[in-house]
Amino acid sequence: MKALWHQTASFTPAVRLLMANQFAINLAFYMLMPYLAAHLAGSLGLAAWAVGLVLGVRNLSQQGMFLIGGTLADRYGYKAPIMAGCLLRTLGFGLLGWVDTLPALIVASAATGFAGALFNPAVRAYLAAEAGERRVDAFATFNVYYQAGMLLGPLVGLALLAADFRAVCAAAALIFAALTLLQWRALPARGGNAAPGGPAEGVLAQWRTVAANRPFLLFSIAMIGSYVLTFQVYLALPLAAGDALGDVAGTRATSGLFVVSAAVAVAGQLRLTGWAKRHWTAGQALVRGLAAMGLAFLPLVITPSGAPYLSLVSLTVAVVLLAVGGAIVYPFEMDTVVALSGDRLVATHYGLYNTVSGLGITLGNLVTGALWDFAVRQQALWITWLALTATGLGCATAVAALSRTGRLTPPAQVLSSA
Repeated sequence: MKALWHQTASFTPAVRLLMANQFAINLAFYMLMPYLAAHLAGSLGLAAWAVGLVLGVRNLSQQGMFLIGGTLADRYGYKAPIMAGCLLRTLGFGLLGWVDTLPALIVASAATGFAGALFNPAVRAYLAAEAGERRVDAFATFNVYYQAGMLLGPLVGLALLAADFRAVCAAAALIFAALTLLQWRALPARGGNAAPGGPAEGVLAQWRTVAANRPFLLFSIAMIGSYVLTFQVYLALPLAAGDALGDVAGTRATSGLFVVSAAVAVAGQLRLTGWAKRHWTAGQALVRGLAAMGLAFLPLVITPSGAPYLSLVSLTVAVVLLAVGGAIVYPFEMDTVVALSGDRLVATHYGLYNTVSGLGITLGNLVTGALWDFAVRQQALWITWLALTATGLGCATAVAALSRTGRLTPPAQVLSSA
């Protein structure tokens, strides 16, 4: 904790505000979202397809609109989208607690999703610009606050549920309202092609510039596997916990796995990043972190079925290795996106990067789910775990190839055009 405090204090006030902002964003988001499905199905009595539609709209409106959010940030500066996203999520979360018709719920869900698409690329681009040469350290510290919000959010939400779901929504909306005011009063305006003295260009020209950045596109595609693996904390690992321990114990184990994952990132992020910076290049850190994420599923390959306690140990080891690998990868990954952008249209690059990873998660979940069903029928769950291990190692191999051929350095055509 002391190291985190000193690291945070070493950055500018704007960077510190962005970190506190992200902690509060995740705190408010995760105090509500884990309990939304139960509210929709239980309190409101919606059919399962309607619950899926509301949740799906939120995910689609965020993942599908990241490019728009990044484009707006590069055109009008980073502060405006951050404020707009916080304000929009204030309205969206407020609506979720007080509306009960499907159209209104869809509007509220879409608002909360688009809000994330607005502020996520802008926050990361602002952080990269403000941190300068200390980008890796800044993103590592940022991730600690990010994970801490994820860790505490569900606990706060659970406590507020003792009143009712509206109390959760009201508290989350108030947090975002406070953030909106805080950004307006304390966050300096920065960035964007529309900033004074910066060149203005059309949206299509922005997109053509990013689409022509071949090293960046190759890196985005190569990193898809890492997001598919990270998402297995929500998909394959809970399925495995339920299969090994039963529904009730499996649900409790899944909650514990979430806590372990976030706690590892909070406790180990700064140490892991510091060690990796001292001993590895950025490319080596990415490759070895990705390999660790893939190898995280290897204990489950060799775990025999019908051994619940051994399965729980293997699941815990998998979550720890997955969190460690992700903590190593994240700051170097974010720094590489900035480097490959040539420090131009950074938010648009982040927006497209997030859109590509979001589409990859969707496709990866479909494939993983189908593979899980096949493995269950064949009584061979090791097939799923081996496929996920291969995904991580394949991702590491692809990034290693990009690093070896010099494609993880700023492309000359982007720098020259800038």
